[in-house]
Amino acid sequence: MLTKKQHELLLFIDSHLRRTGFSPSFDEMKDALGLRSKSGIHRLISALEERGFLHRRHHRARALEILRLPDIEVPPAPAPSDSPAPVPGLPAPEMLVVDVPFVGRIAAGNPIEAITPETARIAVPADMLGKASHYALEVAGDSMQEAGILDGDMVIIREGMHATDGQIVVALIDGMEVTLKRLRHEGSDIALIPANSRYETRVLPAGRVSVQGTLAGLIRRY
Repeated sequence: MLTKKQHELLLFIDSHLRRTGFSPSFDEMKDALGLRSKSGIHRLISALEERGFLHRRHHRARALEILRLPDIEVPPAPAPSDSPAPVPGLPAPEMLVVDVPFVGRIAAGNPIEAITPETARIAVPADMLGKASHYALEVAGDSMQEAGILDGDMVIIREGMHATDGQIVVALIDGMEVTLKRLRHEGSDIALIPANSRYETRVLPAGRVSVQGTLAGLIRRY
């Protein structure tokens, strides 16, 4: 059985992964749990690893992976007049899923190919999606690994042609190549920034880059 703080941290990490696609920083975890130092977060993460709920990829930034969530016992439903309000932060007993189109692979490295027409559909947790249209891409390469996006991961992309600085986007270059990078505007240029020191930032005229969507979430198969 998990302690209250272990349970809170596990749910916070899971929620952050679903919302952003990468794990939270130690400062974010410390603030979320109201702890005074990061050493308490280290102890909680070690305990969750020992119990098989969490895996930490050492020597990689923001590389926490949820292996499983604790089972939550659901008591019999009370009469309607006595029904309690939902408890914030606890997952629903049954997870709703939505089918989104899978449209191929995307490079997290050097751009390789444009997005292809829909080839299949995959089930995605509904709480990962908003009202916009979404699609799924398989990641090829390691240039975004320090953002917690690894080779073989499935990224869920929110369709749209606009992005703010710092967002991870699907960028179409010259109408031919597509890549997954963090975006930054630099005057009349756009910088496509990797999350791996072995790769260089590409700065291109804005007219050569077309945003195809922004990162909404990530699915990892084991």
